[in-house]
Amino acid sequence: AISMNTMTQFIRFGLVGSAALAVHLLSVIQLVKIWSMPPLLSNIIGFLVAFQLSYWGHYKWTFPSPYSTHRRSLKRFFSIACLGFCLNETLYAFLLYATSLPYDFSLFIVLLVTAMSTFIFSKFWAFR
Repeated sequence: AISMNTMTQFIRFGLVGSAALAVHLLSVIQLVKIWSMPPLLSNIIGFLVAFQLSYWGHYKWTFPSPYSTHRRSLKRFFSIACLGFCLNETLYAFLLYATSLPYDFSLFIVLLVTAMSTFIFSKFWAFR
């Protein structure tokens, strides 16, 4: 059975993650449309912008703990985020070059796929 605390964390993770996903996706779309940047390069910038919202939202609201220091949590969460981003960028490149899906829809799919692993590693390692 899933504890109430885990369920609350999962819901909060989803809310913070959805906000970060929106920031990431909108950043990429704007960089591609306005600045004519390639989607894969725009994805790196979108990740870095959304990371700020994601980290602080999870540190302060999703997984608050008097035992978890900012310094340790930031290092751990950034490690998780970077691994997730490597998966993200690989899947994104595959979808961009191996399918005819639009870049923004491809990125949306990729961001959803990487979200679950980020929750698990965040809960049990980064913010533990």
